[in-house]
Amino acid sequence: MRRLIRFAFDDVRPADEEVLTRMGMPGDAPVAPAVRTLLDDALEKIAALAEPRGVFQSISKADYEMVYRGEGRNAAESPLELIAPRAEALALFVGTIGENTGKEIRTLFRKDDPALAMMLDAFASETTNRVAEALSRTFLHELHGQISAAARVLPYSPGYCGWHVTGQRALFAAIHPHDIGVTLQPSCLMTPLKSVSGVLVAGDAAVHRFRPQWAFCDECRERDCGPRMASVRS
Repeated sequence: MRRLIRFAFDDVRPADEEVLTRMGMPGDAPVAPAVRTLLDDALEKIAALAEPRGVFQSISKADYEMVYRGEGRNAAESPLELIAPRAEALALFVGTIGENTGKEIRTLFRKDDPALAMMLDAFASETTNRVAEALSRTFLHELHGQISAAARVLPYSPGYCGWHVTGQRALFAAIHPHDIGVTLQPSCLMTPLKSVSGVLVAGDAAVHRFRPQWAFCDECRERDCGPRMASVRS
């Protein structure tokens, strides 16, 4: 099963609180008028510019293991080594919001409007994350009747949780996301920059649960594994 999906912006629009948190502000704090204006301006721009889309492709556990192994640079132990074997279904995925938003961010910096540029960048990053979540929901819907009713889907990406970023190369070789306009640079950065890739894992809440006690956890800046696990509890 391979699916290419285009989303409406409202399907992947992040909450203001998520964008403010990305900016380093308390998401539940009162929003100052100047910040409110920046939020509104950034929202208007990204709603007009974003082209959210993605592709996912089912993969067997054996083939996934080869993709995950990549160039052999993963951590010695990682959550996915425990999670993937217990999955009911797996799919590789790539998602993006396109290049237009990134171009506008660069234009705003050149025009010496860093505040709006940074707010738009935060909106773009959170919207990209929402594309991964939307692909997860679509994959779960496609699996209806094929997996248990308690199953949930979460995305896992190279560069996080011990999966080395060079794993992008094997992933891209397997899924070929050129049909959504995403390519991989030699550095393993994706173009457009506001893109996301990885594996969609379908399984019940227990499958996704782990203790963040690996050595690489100390270097993690996201620290979102707890909320992610909480989001799939039944």
